[in-house]
Amino acid sequence: MNSIDKLSEMFSKFPGIGPRQAKRFVYYLLSRNGTYTQELIQAIQNLKKEISQCSECQRYFVSLGKDSPCSICADDTRDTSMLMVVPRDVDLEAVEKSGTYKGYYFVLGGVVPILEKEPEKKVRINKLQGIINNRKDLKEIILAMNANQDGEHTTEYVKEQCQGPSLTFSVLGRGLSTGAELEYADPETLKNAFLHRTK
Repeated sequence: MNSIDKLSEMFSKFPGIGPRQAKRFVYYLLSRNGTYTQELIQAIQNLKKEISQCSECQRYFVSLGKDSPCSICADDTRDTSMLMVVPRDVDLEAVEKSGTYKGYYFVLGGVVPILEKEPEKKVRINKLQGIINNRKDLKEIILAMNANQDGEHTTEYVKEQCQGPSLTFSVLGRGLSTGAELEYADPETLKNAFLHRTK
């Protein structure tokens, strides 16, 4: 396999990138000068050095020190009675930009496909259970999943795995259209979905 094919194969593993678009990326890199390529290499290397995963919510953030929580989890003015569970980091960012939600988050790390035989390997369910058990003042878990089949299935799976006597589960209101992904929802839609969540 030559270097063009190898790099195309690597790009095609990115979410939403097909083989043709991956090859376009490679030819774009070939058309740029050496400085651009070096800057890209440096940026990728810095990504691993400067970014950490929060020990609480599991999101990636610019780290101030080893094992430090992210700015959201370190903020003691937020509402400790609510925990919003989202599939991915980009979903957390979308909700946070809406400015409506003031509780804490947990990034599940994906969704559970309907026919998945080992769901615990697809998402961070064990870590979520640990967080829930450690938060004594937690009252509501908001399951902010995508409005599609896998999102609905993941919602039911998390409910089954995380039941507690004093816990209430809610889902975002359907200001989100069916099939929509949180990442692409505008702040006003997310605000309405949060305000009209159902239990």
